[in-house]
Amino acid sequence: MHMFDWRKSLAALSVGVFLTAGGWAQNSEAITTEASYVAILDPATGVRLYGKDADVAMVPASMSKLMTAYVVFSRLRDGRLRLEDTMTVSEDAWRRGGWASGGSTMSLKIGETPTVDDLLHGMIVHSGNDACIVLAEGISGSERAFADEMTRVAREELGFTTAQFRNATGLFDPDHKMTAAELAELSRRIIVDFPQFYAYYAETSFTWGGITQPNRNPLLGRMAGADGLKTGHLSQSGYGLAASAVRDGVRRIVVFNGMPSEQARAREAERLMRLAFDEFEVLSLYAQTPVAGRAPVVLGAAADVAVGPAEPVRLGVVRGRGGNLTARAELSGPIRAPVSAGQVLGELVVLDGAVEVTRVAMVAHEDVPKLGFLGKVWRGFSRTVLGHGEASEPEAPPVAAPAE
Repeated sequence: MHMFDWRKSLAALSVGVFLTAGGWAQNSEAITTEASYVAILDPATGVRLYGKDADVAMVPASMSKLMTAYVVFSRLRDGRLRLEDTMTVSEDAWRRGGWASGGSTMSLKIGETPTVDDLLHGMIVHSGNDACIVLAEGISGSERAFADEMTRVAREELGFTTAQFRNATGLFDPDHKMTAAELAELSRRIIVDFPQFYAYYAETSFTWGGITQPNRNPLLGRMAGADGLKTGHLSQSGYGLAASAVRDGVRRIVVFNGMPSEQARAREAERLMRLAFDEFEVLSLYAQTPVAGRAPVVLGAAADVAVGPAEPVRLGVVRGRGGNLTARAELSGPIRAPVSAGQVLGELVVLDGAVEVTRVAMVAHEDVPKLGFLGKVWRGFSRTVLGHGEASEPEAPPVAAPAE
């Protein structure tokens, strides 16, 4: 008599792809880069395709202006701010963000009253520190108060755990930090949450006060489909970029930091973006059927229940690599009736060989009522008198895993 061991695997499948281990393809041979930090994201699904120290805190420099913009965009969307509203340039904004500061500037003058639309152009296209300070002061009263709001939104609304802001500009502060992964997700959220404002990032130049300055994003105008987002540079961070582009209807987001020069950043931007499209795809497991296998039910009207993930499991994979991707179901314990569809019964674990890649909740995909009195009598009779043992461990059906 073969007793079912609920601790064993319920399902196994071979897919024939090389999985990007750990969500951020840390050991992928598809990419080598001298950038210190890299994150590549598929924004349509939120799937992480590649990473190099993607979850390590770094100095984001002016790429943190993406968070400044996110807060401003939120207020515009909610009606607390209008594009035609004006704000006054303070002496502090001029002194710390104007030409005399030696940093990126919109070239604002003390007492000028640019509109929010002007300031967004100055911040996004020119990377103007003065524009950021004026926006921060106009919205929150002080730059530090605005930076606190940036941190609150990043953590409470976006779910970031590392992001912490001390200013609206990205100028160096030892406590001002983000990760490449957070910048990639922030870029995705700007694209998804604020499509009405995303066009700012594709503008190649902007003129203020008779001075025209170009957008520093090296992909704009050089790579077809490139339409954002933001460069960054400090001596403490090196040269970085958060970029996005679309090819054949597919969008990719690439974030990297730590390049030694502006020229090196430009070369690496184009190379990494091409690799993002050419080397990776998103695989969807259990897209055709959510059932991974069947598990026995104790005292159930049915002997077993269909189990599997609640929704397709999406993973980033490297194109054209053979591998041994498998999945196993781990039950929390014996399944006792009654069982309700959607009830969490354990976890589905996806592995590349012996390496665990991800695990997701495994649920029942049907109801199994509790066995009635007569059913219990018959089941006991069949086991003791007729010699019918417990059901053998079921085999899972083959599961297709098409790319999306």
